[in-house]
Amino acid sequence: MKTIHSDALFARAQAVIPGGVNSPVRAFRGVGGTPRFIARGEGCRVFDVDGNAYIDYVGSWGPLLLGHRPTPVIEALREVLEEGTSFGAPTEREVILAELIRKAVPSMEMLRLVSSGTEATMSALRLARGFTGRDLTIKFEGCYHGHVDSLLVKAGSGMATLGIADAAGVPKSFAETTIPLPFNSIAAVEKAFAERGGEIAAVIVEPVVGNMGCVPPVPGFLETLRELTIRHGALLIFDEVMTGFRLALGGAQQRFNIRPDLSTFGKIIGGGLPLAVYGGREDIMKRVAPLGPVYQAGTLSGNPMAVAAGLATLRYLLAHPEIYDTLESRAAQLTAWTPPGVTINRVGSMFTFFFTADPVTDWDSAKKSDTARFGELFHFLLERGVYLAPSQFEAGFVSSAHSEADVRLTVEAMREFFVRA
Repeated sequence: MKTIHSDALFARAQAVIPGGVNSPVRAFRGVGGTPRFIARGEGCRVFDVDGNAYIDYVGSWGPLLLGHRPTPVIEALREVLEEGTSFGAPTEREVILAELIRKAVPSMEMLRLVSSGTEATMSALRLARGFTGRDLTIKFEGCYHGHVDSLLVKAGSGMATLGIADAAGVPKSFAETTIPLPFNSIAAVEKAFAERGGEIAAVIVEPVVGNMGCVPPVPGFLETLRELTIRHGALLIFDEVMTGFRLALGGAQQRFNIRPDLSTFGKIIGGGLPLAVYGGREDIMKRVAPLGPVYQAGTLSGNPMAVAAGLATLRYLLAHPEIYDTLESRAAQLTAWTPPGVTINRVGSMFTFFFTADPVTDWDSAKKSDTARFGELFHFLLERGVYLAPSQFEAGFVSSAHSEADVRLTVEAMREFFVRA
């Protein structure tokens, strides 16, 4: 497989962009080699600048539930381009989208559109502190909630891939407002609330982790978070930037039947464009400016293009609920065979192949994975036209554009790798 043009572009990029990429994991540091520069996408495939085609299980890190360039989204974008790209003023589409989100996610009684998942989690956390009058936040090791200063303590995603324990540039005083605990440890959460319950403003959690690889909650974990936060007057924040609209129309909170106080959604909501949202109980959201003293703003929040893409995506999902059966079926087909020495975690259309024979339930068990071996699989599949996330510690995603034949080709390539090994 030739990569001449990708190699040349990466060399140029490193002279003007830190690491040659605009987001760290794209640099292939976790697997080695040169990142592929993508020229276009169609359906479940991406095509690089050298003309190579790949079955794509990255899907822009989750948002492309309908695959690349789905007709409803492309048509919506063409329509809105005739009207304008940004006004910095309210539009009708924003109201319609907010109403659709509330219909799909009943816990979001009021909501605010923003431009990124990081912005959503940052705003939700500020709101939780402003509403409760408390400063401390519980988060979980290996969970990534965007590059918010106080939430980069023991974060997952790119920090896990690059081996960065705690980010430089984060003041110690910010980090001290965060209590990092092991994911899925009910005992650790109970202990933290017993010791400091009156100081804790919120618990923020990925209900299904996607940022140390796909790690589901153990039975009773989310229920315990809900019970403890209610008992101690803290807020429960579900970071559904990755799981929202993917695991179910109403997100993980629908799948697990847990109603959080605040939620953050992103990725899919923008149909591939920069868009996210935070929202929750009306009494909490009414503390956001201009109604209340918790300030948050954004010139491009609710911009016409992203909102149009989000509307097209949500309308399609509402009209075609059977899509979730298709996603479940394709993902189950992909993960039905467990290779030797590998643990597969899957929830809905999210999955990870961990190169460890032991169960993966938290960051400590995830980091036991043989990352070098994962890198070998990654490049083996890449050479055969299959594109996984370039890190052991990231989830993979199935889209409705993946056919049974696409998945079968992927499984056959994986079997070939393990037979040759």
